[in-house]
Amino acid sequence: MNMKFISWNIDSLNAALTSDSARAQLSQAVLDKLAVLDADVIALQETKLSAKGPTKKHIDILTERFPRYTIVWNSSVEPARKGYAGTMFLYKKDLNVTATMPEIDAPSTMDNEGRIITLEFDNFFLTQVYTPNAGDGLRRLSDRQLWDTKYQAYLLSLDAQKPVIATGDYNVAHHEIDLAHPNNNRNSAGFTDEERQGFTNLLSAGFIDTFRYVHGQVPHVYSWWAQRSKTSKLNNSGWRIDYFITSQRIADAIQKSEMIDSGSRQDHTPILLEIDL
Repeated sequence: MNMKFISWNIDSLNAALTSDSARAQLSQAVLDKLAVLDADVIALQETKLSAKGPTKKHIDILTERFPRYTIVWNSSVEPARKGYAGTMFLYKKDLNVTATMPEIDAPSTMDNEGRIITLEFDNFFLTQVYTPNAGDGLRRLSDRQLWDTKYQAYLLSLDAQKPVIATGDYNVAHHEIDLAHPNNNRNSAGFTDEERQGFTNLLSAGFIDTFRYVHGQVPHVYSWWAQRSKTSKLNNSGWRIDYFITSQRIADAIQKSEMIDSGSRQDHTPILLEIDL
């Protein structure tokens, strides 16, 4: 069964769906493109919804754009910050899946921030993550390192049952090839030795980076461009921090792993995986 999955850090679902700003219009154009691609499952990160999840207006708009999909979400709840982080899956209604919102014994309020949703299929797991950022001045780096350890243990617990496909914003550029200016970012969140080692440890535990598996060491391909720099995307001064990873034992099933062109919209671009399961 050939399946298509899409993942995107949308950076505020409400803004993308209800605003008429220039940025929102660019986000809506991306959503239109995703609808045409007709994926089996769409994973969204950084939804920034309230603890109650999407409003009726949000649901109505999503249902109009994606009428064949069931919607599940995991939002930030107290004691975590309101309207923070959050994840959502849209999956086709004919799929037989069970959704869970796991806690991984993460530090601080990270387990309350709606960072993980897992879909269990008959013969595999599909899980998405919005990995915590190490923060300004790397103030959350130690918490991030602990998160990486706990998250790896969680994926291994799934992998012990059936193969895993994991996706999301991992907030790390793994190797120098994965960002445009590695030498200028040695101490930047997302490219510290500690975060890179955490991702190395994850892959070494039995998983593969599907993009590198398919494309090898192709350079200058990124999934995120900083909004604060008006020319970051124009100059392709980006980072590859969004991934599809899979259990090593299903690597040969991978058909395609690539970025989806989001036009002039900066920030994250969606990523796509096609796999024959």
